[in-house]
Order: sequence, then C-alpha cells, then structure tokens
Amino acid sequence: MILNWNEPLAGGVQAVYEDADLLVLQKPAGLLCVPGRGPDKQDCLSARAQERWPGALIVHRLDQATSGLVLMARHIDAQRRLSHAFAERQVHKRYQAVVQGLLGPAEQTWQEIDLPIAADWERRPLRVIDPALGKPSLTRWRPRAQDPVAGTTHVELEPVTGRTHQLRVHLAAIGHPILGDALYADAATQAQAPRLLLHASHLAFTHPGTGAWLALEWAAEFE
Repeated sequence: MILNWNEPLAGGVQAVYEDADLLVLQKPAGLLCVPGRGPDKQDCLSARAQERWPGALIVHRLDQATSGLVLMARHIDAQRRLSHAFAERQVHKRYQAVVQGLLGPAEQTWQEIDLPIAADWERRPLRVIDPALGKPSLTRWRPRAQDPVAGTTHVELEPVTGRTHQLRVHLAAIGHPILGDALYADAATQAQAPRLLLHASHLAFTHPGTGAWLALEWAAEFE
C-alpha cells in the first residue's frame, strides 16, 4: 500500500492514493474524466492516469466542471468489484459546494431533496425535474457556513442516488444554484465565481482486494 500526497501528475492532477488494485486521483475543475468527441477533447483524467499507470480503468466520473476525488481501478477485476459497489450504493460520497442564498443556521441537521430527474432531450445535456418521467433522485444536504455579505452558503452534500448533474439540478430546483454553474444558474450567479464551486471531497468504500474500509478526504480550494 502506497500513499502519494505530494506527487502531482500533469496539469494539476494529484495522486491521493495508489496500490496494486486502485487509484484515487484529485481531478481539477475543467478536466474531462474520459475523452470526448473531437481531437480537442482527448486530454482527460483517464489518459493522464494511463500514462503513469498503464491499464488504469475508470470506475465512475465527475462532471468536467467539478473538482475532487475520482476512483480508478488498476485491473479489470478491481473495476468489476468497485463498479458493483457504486451500483449497490456501497460507496460513500460527500461534496462541498457554495450556493446562492442563505441556508442555515450552520451545522444544521441533514435535510433531503427528493425530486425526480429526467433528461431534457431538447436541450441536452441538461436535466430537469420531471414528476412524470423522472427517475427517483435523492440528495442529503446541510449548511456549513454562511457569508451574509455575499449572500451565499457553503453546504455539504451527500448524493444517495447518482443521476447525471444531480447535485446541480437539485440545488437549482430549491432556489439555491451553485456559484459558477454555467448550466443551471442565472447569469448573476454564474458570474460570482470563476468556476463551478462544487468539489468531491470524500470517498469511502470497501477495498476490493483486502476488504478493509478505506476513507479518503481532499479539501476544496474554495473552503
């Protein structure tokens, strides 16, 4: 087992954890997890990881605009086990975000946003709240700190389900979009930050090789 806290890869990617079965990398905001369409979208987290760890495999993804912890497998058996853990909701994920408006008081108990999400086919890749066609989607949240001057709140988030854009859609739906969100916030909220202020700060799961519980943290640059 090897911990690499101070060994950056190209472009700001940080190796937070590695061993013979898996990797946990810190993805910067603006970097794709996997290649997109077109030659200008080939630089991505998986490509950079594979230069260092040939054969590294994606297990899950973050939005391009989101920063934070991403889990990768070193071989196909580990990928199967970890993918199964995600599918069965056995991986604990926590995010940090700064949202428009005051939510509080700080350290309030966890609350839930239970709103079904569906694809907005006419405006892809956007998602919408759709009671008729949406899939069940559940997010837990609690406020951590308020900034009354800016009129914003730092919130902690736990996605119970894993829908595309879930956290962004849910927070916008309750009237508190994430700062810098180019998809779901109005122009004024977008302009309050140079990037989407959403960060995957915590991953915890059962190690696919040893069976030990592994928990990793990486603070957001905006905390």
